[in-house]
Amino acid sequence: MIRSTTQFLFGTLAVIVLAAPVSAQMIVAHRGASHDAPENTLSAFRLAWQQGADGIEGDFYLTADNEIVCIHDGDTKRTAGVKRVIEKSTLAELRSLEYGSWKNEKFAGEAIPTLDEVIATVPVGKKLVIELKSKLRIVPTLVETLKKHQDKPIQWVVIAFDAPTAAEFKKQMPSVKTHWLTSFKRSSPASFYRPTAAEVAATVKKTGVDGVGMKGMPGVIDADFVKTLKAGGCPEFHVWTIDDVATAKTFESLGAWGVTTNVPAVIGPALR
Repeated sequence: MIRSTTQFLFGTLAVIVLAAPVSAQMIVAHRGASHDAPENTLSAFRLAWQQGADGIEGDFYLTADNEIVCIHDGDTKRTAGVKRVIEKSTLAELRSLEYGSWKNEKFAGEAIPTLDEVIATVPVGKKLVIELKSKLRIVPTLVETLKKHQDKPIQWVVIAFDAPTAAEFKKQMPSVKTHWLTSFKRSSPASFYRPTAAEVAATVKKTGVDGVGMKGMPGVIDADFVKTLKAGGCPEFHVWTIDDVATAKTFESLGAWGVTTNVPAVIGPALR
């Protein structure tokens, strides 16, 4: 694995400086170690570090009272059993619920974590991948939060499906690695998957971000796809969510910047 070099200066954010393309051995735990612990909880993130992950990925919304919380869905029904819309609820209202027992009773009592609490779990030199579920309204609070933690020696990566949100964050914090996210769809079994590699590269170039995160579909992403990405101005990519070793190795061979997985304890050792 070619290691990245990171320099930390007081008063500036940690910047990821890549001396050379990084292999897919950069393992990111999807919503934490979410196969073994309830997703997007502090238990899942702490377990991911114990399992040797290089980074953790979490999903973040802005609450009604301008707090950033970690949860995947737009409401609490699936993981808390009671429906409250995240962006229309206060932190106190969301904290009145618990988010662990749906996975296993041993996790009963898990609270919805704030971004500050997630950051506190990240060891020195590791990565925190912040997926923005809220759109443009989250950016000012996110920028303020990251600046508050600017002397913590960890590495930030911000990702978002909403291209304007990714672009605005990158504009406000150009030193922080930012990826636009996309999945692939087709209108019929005989049609091509969209977006194409050229379309992905065009979006990355237009938004000014550093690369793209894509749903890991080996039938779509191959050597020609990657070649077109780079030729079009998209220098790097990562893939999600890869839980089998063979697929992870495929993307490693294609030069993926990282692999996001629910099972870092499996994928990490296999690629290393």
